[in-house]
Amino acid sequence: MARFLRWTALGAAAALLAAGCAGGSSGGGADGKGRSADARPSPGSSGTATTAALPASLTGQKLDWGRCRGGADSAAPGGEWRCATMKVPLDWSKPDGETIGLALIRAKSRGSGGERTGSLLFNFGGPGGSGVTTLPPYGSTFSALRERYDLVSWDPRGVGGSEGIRCRSNKDIQAAESIDITPDTTAEEETYLQDAAAFGKGCEKAAGDLLAHVSTTDTARDMDLMRQVLGDTKMHYFGISYGTELGGVYAHLFPKNVGRLILDAVVDPTADAVGHAENQARGFQRALDDYLRSTGQDPEQGTAKIADFLERLDSEPLPTSDGRRLNQALAVTGIVLPLYSEQSWPALTSALESAERGDGTELLALADAYNERDSSGNYGTTTHAQRVISCLDDKQRPSAEETRKRLPQFERISPVFGDFLGWDTAGWCHDWPVAGQYDTPEVSAPGAAPVLLVGNTGDPATPYEGARKMADELGKGVGVLLTWKGEGHGAYGSGSDCVDATVDAYLLKGTVPRDGKVCS
Repeated sequence: MARFLRWTALGAAAALLAAGCAGGSSGGGADGKGRSADARPSPGSSGTATTAALPASLTGQKLDWGRCRGGADSAAPGGEWRCATMKVPLDWSKPDGETIGLALIRAKSRGSGGERTGSLLFNFGGPGGSGVTTLPPYGSTFSALRERYDLVSWDPRGVGGSEGIRCRSNKDIQAAESIDITPDTTAEEETYLQDAAAFGKGCEKAAGDLLAHVSTTDTARDMDLMRQVLGDTKMHYFGISYGTELGGVYAHLFPKNVGRLILDAVVDPTADAVGHAENQARGFQRALDDYLRSTGQDPEQGTAKIADFLERLDSEPLPTSDGRRLNQALAVTGIVLPLYSEQSWPALTSALESAERGDGTELLALADAYNERDSSGNYGTTTHAQRVISCLDDKQRPSAEETRKRLPQFERISPVFGDFLGWDTAGWCHDWPVAGQYDTPEVSAPGAAPVLLVGNTGDPATPYEGARKMADELGKGVGVLLTWKGEGHGAYGSGSDCVDATVDAYLLKGTVPRDGKVCS
């Protein structure tokens, strides 16, 4: 099962499943006094990483931009999109050593001369999301930004076209979906942990030496090399979901190179692996409560009803139209997906009503969309990349015994999602082949230009509280918080004119809003 921390494209996928439903609300808020994002001096920092020693074969490489190729499950983007491959060191401690290729995509700015600010890099999160396939469908969302920027994204190392890692076959993925991921017996627990260990061994076999070099820190260093190769003196960046953690790590390593950074759907940098799971239990329960209220139900009673339904599935999975069975794990995944977007709440209502009548087809379809399973039984590899990156980042490895002790706390936070997220902390990186690097990422960035953070009070995957914590960790005068009182994962392009105008003013004009501005 995938962790729930995913990128905003999932919200869009859920919205597509609920075609014809109403969009989000438009927000407004008071404008603060602006200041230039590029006007602040950038004093030195002990956290500054240097790239002066990099060989010219890396910093001086010329990218060969050409037509993009389509993937196995996606058509090639047309129009003005062009693709290229950039070389980066496999091991950043050996910049003169072996290199790997990163897949990039770009749409050049419509501006010219003094109107062009530079490149704007996008990371849509995951970790493990493909920027090469995600950016083109969002071209219209970011259209205004092309007046000043080349829109650029990439597949981070270990993802998609950049040495993408597949840890198990489609057949094995489907077989694993029958495993109880909230084990109730010793036998179920052993099966769950054995499968987790087998997944790690599959990743090790598939990735080889790369498995130890796909961390967030490695990718942040790739970004700064990308900045140089693209010809930019400053890093202009739009990070979403996990992409906000990546942006924070970049700012810490390269504070002097920070230009205009937007962090939307902000990850809590002070939370360890268990803390993230608890945060998500709160966030998804909060979103579920809001959904239940929208349907006229009492949140406590509605939650109890769904929890009872999931409990029944533990022993009696539901039939579906394609012959597969909807078990507990698939059902909770199907519930999670529509909570990423308020537009998709009607799809959740329909699926739950159908399930109450004994048909699990609609919930299974939602789970399949989340798990990137197509009608032929082929699965995407986002979860694979997500796991290899996060398990290299996260030092924490909770045991099954430690997890059992924490389960009552998870269940108090969320009767629906608590057990799943609690057990996930034990299984996600169980017996992983490489050690994790840190408990929590370092994101302090003294001397950096102001970084704009956008927090959504109804965000289920990256709860709002993380945005304030990221602002505090970046440091005084660096982290600037914009709040949107909305629903869903992410804020920009989600229906708030206030949010969109504030972000556009920051990126296009360098106008930094007052810290604490609210769009309601």
